[in-house]
Amino acid sequence: MPSTAKPSKRRWLGVSVFLAALAVLLPGALLITIDVGIWLATRERIHDDLARVPPAPVALVLGTSHRQRGRPNLFYGPRIQAAADLYHAGRVRAILVSGDNATRYYNEPWTMRRDLIAAGVPADYITLDYAGFRTLDSMVRAKAVFSQKELIIVSQRFHAARALYIAERAGLNAIAYAAADPPLGWYLPIRVREVFARALAVLDLLTGRSPRFLGNPEPVPLRPEPSPALLDESPCPTSVSPPPSSS
Repeated sequence: MPSTAKPSKRRWLGVSVFLAALAVLLPGALLITIDVGIWLATRERIHDDLARVPPAPVALVLGTSHRQRGRPNLFYGPRIQAAADLYHAGRVRAILVSGDNATRYYNEPWTMRRDLIAAGVPADYITLDYAGFRTLDSMVRAKAVFSQKELIIVSQRFHAARALYIAERAGLNAIAYAAADPPLGWYLPIRVREVFARALAVLDLLTGRSPRFLGNPEPVPLRPEPSPALLDESPCPTSVSPPPSSS
């Protein structure tokens, strides 16, 4: 009578290989599904053209270190420039900078404030959120602590997508203005990490994770809006004055 031991072993080996492949592929498929899903859900609310950005009271700049490994962080400067451009173009009336201030020697909000002032934004209209340790914290605190309902998120496009996804679930009416991306050598490793960050964001929202700190409400001073009378009397900025007559 022929033995069935070898076919049985082969069958179980095949099942084991199949299960091992599933254990590897399913998490990867889930990560990709979440990553693409967040991109599809938010892409229409991320703007690249300053002239087409709808106005909002406040721009929320998401923090990052201004230097990495002793050299300038190429994600940082474009965020500062994008926020300053929004303010100078009249798209926002104030800027809220949110970042990490974990120690006395590391203060993202203060550094962003300093560089925004250097870019011509008045200090009176820059508010600092010292407890924006994570994107989740920045979004929830923008509403719960700084009483914002509508704002423009400033960060690189890939990060802005996750921020918008969290903002919507935090009850914020938000759009984003995309800061310029750095060269590929800087961008690619961070973009790969973003795949995992998006999955973690979904998990945080599903489990109801809260910010590390909330605290008492804080105001965000806004630049006064120009009166309608001044707007009516001001000359058209595209008009050209006629040359003086030669008499």
